[in-house]
Amino acid sequence: MSVTVTPKAANQIRKALLKRGGGVGLRVAVKTSGCSGYAYALEFADEPAAEDLAFESEGVRVLVDARSLPMVDGTQLDWVREGLNEGFKFHNPREKDRCGCGESFRV
Repeated sequence: MSVTVTPKAANQIRKALLKRGGGVGLRVAVKTSGCSGYAYALEFADEPAAEDLAFESEGVRVLVDARSLPMVDGTQLDWVREGLNEGFKFHNPREKDRCGCGESFRV
């Protein structure tokens, strides 16, 4: 089981951690939300929580809580620019469907 990041995503994570003055990595979680059932939640972590599993990818640490891991296992996090917008994009092989607005997903 793992969650990985692309080189572009790793670069953005490093920049954000530097800008905020530190941290151990990016925490990825899944919360109940939206019309499709689940939404991704991202936050920078100052320290791992007891329930976090840690994955190293492209030189950065990704933390995932044990409850969320079955829904994001195999996911690759990328940094993309689409038109004037840029941000993290999830490539999750477990996703079965996404809502029309793209804010939630179903596994």
